[in-house]
Amino acid sequence: MVNNDYWKANLKLIAFCLAIWFLVSFVFGILLVDQLNAIRLGGYKLGFWFAQQGSIYTFLVLIFFYANRMNKLDKKFGVEEKRES
Repeated sequence: MVNNDYWKANLKLIAFCLAIWFLVSFVFGILLVDQLNAIRLGGYKLGFWFAQQGSIYTFLVLIFFYANRMNKLDKKFGVEEKRES
């Protein structure tokens, strides 16, 4: 049986990932778009970039980050998946 510490660490990791995704997609892509549009990235306004590509790239990075951290967390608590050879 997995203890409460495992689930607390899991929920903390999920909250961290969701906070980063919210910051990039909502705050940078919607709320601060006018301020960020004053900056150019590769010829495009930075606010537009965050709204169109930045939030998607961040989400992809967060998927791999979450998978990596969960593998480490699973090993720490002894609940990792065993591979058959």
